[in-house]
This record gives sequence, structure tokens and C-alpha cells, in this order.
Amino acid sequence: VQLQASGGGLVPPGGSLRLSCAHSGLVLDSYAIGWFRQAPGKEREGVSCMTSVGSHTYYADSVKGRFTISRDNAKNTIYLQMDNLEPEDTAVYYCAASYHSCTVVTAQDYWGQGTLVTVSS
Repeated sequence: VQLQASGGGLVPPGGSLRLSCAHSGLVLDSYAIGWFRQAPGKEREGVSCMTSVGSHTYYADSVKGRFTISRDNAKNTIYLQMDNLEPEDTAVYYCAASYHSCTVVTAQDYWGQGTLVTVSS
């Protein structure tokens, strides 16, 4: 299984970014895939995820109304549209997939490399 994240960068407060995660090799039809982040000195936390069956979505309270997860099945890619970014959103963002859980960090089966998002003026 491969997960390839991209799209991070430097953006001012209030700005937007779109992260992408191209995935391959997931062999079961039912899985969850999404985004986690880790800020300096903090634990990794769930940001948003989506189930492959039913497209159920989850958002952390801190990003509800600002972030939107979506997917393009033809491209085996998920996206995280991040709007109205805040300095507190600064972190390394990781794409992850799991056959077990949408939200639990330790239950993720596969991780992509991180992409750095920096929100600063």
C-alpha cells in the first residue's frame, strides 16, 4: 500500500490550501482514509477522514466548518480543502488508511509521508 501526500506550504492566516493523497494497493473494499496532523511538541491527532463505503465523514471539532474532505475514486485520491486557516493549524499533515478505524491514530494500518503546512504572516 502506498499513500502519497502533497500540497503543503506556507499560507497567511485566513488563507487556503488543498492537500492531496494519492493511494494504491488497498485490497479490501471497506476502509477508512483520511488526515492526521502533528504540531511541534504535540501528539498526532485526527483531522478528518472518510469511509470507503457510504462516504461517511469525520471532522475534528477544531476544523469543522473550515476543512472539507473529498475523494476522486477515478484517481484513487482524497483531498483536504482547508479554508480560513489559523496559526494553530500549523503542523505536519499525514495521510493514513485503516481497515479498522477512521479516527484512532494507533489503529491506522498505513501512513504516507507528511506534508508541512505552515500558517503564518
